[in-house]
Amino acid sequence: MRHPSRALPIALLLLLTAALPPGTSAAAGGTVVGGHPAPVSAHPWAVALASRELFGDERSGQFCGGAVVGSDTVVTAAHCLSRPVLGVEPAELRDLAVVAGRDDLRGRTGREVPVRAVWKDPDHDERTHAEDLAVLTLAEPLPDHWAIPVAGPGDAVYTPGVAARVFGWGDTSGDGSYATELRSARVRMLPDAACTRAYEGAGNGRYDSPSMVCAGLPDGGRDACQGDSGGPLVAAGRLVGLVSWGTGCGQPGRPGVYTRAAVLAQLPARQQAPER
Repeated sequence: MRHPSRALPIALLLLLTAALPPGTSAAAGGTVVGGHPAPVSAHPWAVALASRELFGDERSGQFCGGAVVGSDTVVTAAHCLSRPVLGVEPAELRDLAVVAGRDDLRGRTGREVPVRAVWKDPDHDERTHAEDLAVLTLAEPLPDHWAIPVAGPGDAVYTPGVAARVFGWGDTSGDGSYATELRSARVRMLPDAACTRAYEGAGNGRYDSPSMVCAGLPDGGRDACQGDSGGPLVAAGRLVGLVSWGTGCGQPGRPGVYTRAAVLAQLPARQQAPER
């Protein structure tokens, strides 16, 4: 998976959405690997998940990303809230919060909103990365206009070739250099076959087209990376995916795999009582 960022030297320190297999290296180049600054004022739906208790104060305790889809609702990756990442269950984490409207994680602008409830997809499989989705209910509402529309099933933005952007505060070069300001990288939606081929038999996950989306560039160079897990993949102003997993960062032939945002349409029928 692409592991969450970790400010403290703990064995679980990896970011985004799945541990990199031995011997893989991350490509250098920009941030969110191959990206550029993205002012939060223009992208208020991009938020950071944070715990100062676990990850320190230097970057507001950021360890993953998320997307605002309702005034009190943020979606992220289930693996961000797993014991391998946090060291505890979400219910045991006393200061889990969403950082919104903050351009620089070293500052105090914007808001740090406590998380009131956590729901993780009960079908999430940490080995295959299936159903990598979690929903956070905030203790205080954010402005309604901060929410991003979600691309539903059959939306044309899922079509291969459509331009998209991935957002996050993660590793900018693949060597543990984490961003302090929000970054984005331009990628393209890729056919499911590109990720099926890339990860078939790789042993670090299985691509499942009904619940996952494939995005990147054929030659690599732009991608999400460690610390970007749970962050938004956006096309035509709509949420199409959440950073989930992949091999390395920006490697040729190794596109990023994202949780398909269209699965949110199925949540009312599947969602159980919050875990937290």
